[in-house]
Amino acid sequence: MTQTEQQKPERSPAEWVTFSAASFILAVIVSLVGYTWLNDKNQPPILSVTNKKTIREIDGQFYVPFEVVNTGGDTAESVQIMAELEINGKVAESGEQQIDFLSSGEMEEGAFVFSQNPRQGQLTIRVASYKLP
Repeated sequence: MTQTEQQKPERSPAEWVTFSAASFILAVIVSLVGYTWLNDKNQPPILSVTNKKTIREIDGQFYVPFEVVNTGGDTAESVQIMAELEINGKVAESGEQQIDFLSSGEMEEGAFVFSQNPRQGQLTIRVASYKLP
C-alpha cells in the first residue's frame, strides 16, 4: 500500500454542514414517528352531531344545518345521520344523510330539509351508525 491509500481525506466544512443537517432531519422524523406511535391510542371513532346554526325558511321549506365531528382516533366510513321531527308526540317527518368517511378530527356539514316548521315540535338529530374501514 502506498502512503496516499492509507490517508483518509479530511472532510470539508460543507460536508460537515450537509451531514449535520441530514442527521438532524433524520432525527426529527424518527422522533415524530416514535411520538405518534406512543401517543396513538387507537380509539374508535367518537362521533357527535350538532345543529348550531339557525333554521332558514325558503319557499315554505325549512333548512336545518348540522355538523358532525369525529373526535376519536380511527376513521369512520358510511356515517349515517338521522333527523326526526316530532309534532304533538308523533313523528311528522324524518330524514337521513350519509357521509362517506370522517377521519380523526374531521368535521362535515350538511342540512336537513323539512316541509313543516321544526320550531313547532321537537327535532332530534343523531348519528345512527358507521362502519370501520
